[in-house]
Order: sequence, then structure tokens, then C-alpha cells
Amino acid sequence: MARETVISAARAGVVAALLLAAGCGRQQESGQATVSGRALTPLAEAQLYAFREGQDLKGPAFAASEPAGPEGGFSLALPPGKYFLVLRKREGGEAVGPVRTGDFHSEVIGPVTVRAGEPIVRDIVALRKLGETKDLPTATPAPSSTGIRGTITDADGKPVKGARLHAYTYPQMSERPKYVSEETGADGRYVLFFPEGGTFYLAARTRFGGPPKIGELYGRYDDGTIEPSGIHVKNDEIVEHVDITVHKIW
Repeated sequence: MARETVISAARAGVVAALLLAAGCGRQQESGQATVSGRALTPLAEAQLYAFREGQDLKGPAFAASEPAGPEGGFSLALPPGKYFLVLRKREGGEAVGPVRTGDFHSEVIGPVTVRAGEPIVRDIVALRKLGETKDLPTATPAPSSTGIRGTITDADGKPVKGARLHAYTYPQMSERPKYVSEETGADGRYVLFFPEGGTFYLAARTRFGGPPKIGELYGRYDDGTIEPSGIHVKNDEIVEHVDITVHKIW
């Protein structure tokens, strides 16, 4: 009986280790903490990957969560330490490798310090990679409580179809945009949701990726000023009527 008890305990230890390696969202040990949140837009089947410092982000992760549920909820138990976190949903089902066209992925988050017994809650936006465009993301509008809505029109006040709103976190707007909306329809309306509030600098354009080019429709949100105006969005606030006029570049 004693020998059977020892074997059962050993098997239990192996099972616990496998659950951690698979990124089971339940907190397995008292020394761990849980990283949880929601994959926006929401994104079912997305997984949160945790990498230790120095790990190749294209290789196997230290741990990964179980696939997110229908509402995008994820949970991952981790031992104390510093991690880089990435949310992904691969259309082909691969566990490792580069992000491919059609895959959803977030920006790399971190380093994030996990402390024993201190849960971390954070919603994460995962963006779809489109075609061979590598310099800009795109996001599908999500049912979130934080964001902006408005209309993109041309110089004659007519709605512009096929435009996107680009949201930056710096007034120079020379870096990669933080968020990009889907294309506008015939009514010129757009909606763009954020995982949390902040100050954003906005530009609307009809081309996806790269600097503005001759013949493209382009405009910035300036609120009546010469320089780009930042728009502040509070948590759980939808700012309406953030309208932008685009002009053809010559």
C-alpha cells in the first residue's frame, strides 16, 4: 500500500508539471500567479504565450494558455519571474514559427513581472496580418466599452469609402500606428476600440501601409489647429463624432 501511495504521488507530480507546460489557466501552486484577461475583438481560440527573457519569440514558449473561450477569455498560471507575453491565434494551428498571413497576433508585452499570489488582469488586442504588408496592423472593430467613432469625408463633405483610421501614441505620427480600423463603408463611418483609454493622434487614409503617396486621400485629426491634436479617451468611454476630412495628396 505504501509503494502504491508513492507511485500515485509521483504520477500526480508529473500531471501537474504537464499542466503547467501546457499553460493551464488554473493556479496550480500557491507560489504562482494567474495572468488573465480577454482577447479582443473578442477572439475565440486565441492563446497567451509567455516567454522567459532571452527566449526566441518564434520558438517554443515557456508556457501557453488554453485556447480562449467564445468571449475571448484567457488565463495562464505562471511562477514568479519576468516574462514577455504575446497573444496569438494561428489559422494553421502551428505552435511555433513566424506569424503568417491571416494569423492574429498582439504586440510583445513586457517584460511583465509576475509575483507570487498577485494576479494580473489585462485585455489584449490581437491584430490580423493581411497579405504581405508588414509595416501596419489592422483590427476588427470589437464590442468594447472604450473607443472612438466618426466619419471620414472628402473635401466636398462626401463620405469616403475604403478609408482606414490610424491611431498613434506620439504626435509626430512617424512610428508604427498603435491601432488601425477596418475600411469604411459607403457611409464613411468607422469605429475603433481600444483595450484601455489614453491619448491618441489620428490620421485617416485610403492606402494601407507605407508613407502617404501622391494620389492618396489623407487627413489628420487637428481639432482646428495646425499641429495634430491628441484626443483623450477615458476608460469605458466611447467618444463620438471624431470626424476627419481627407484631401488628395499632390
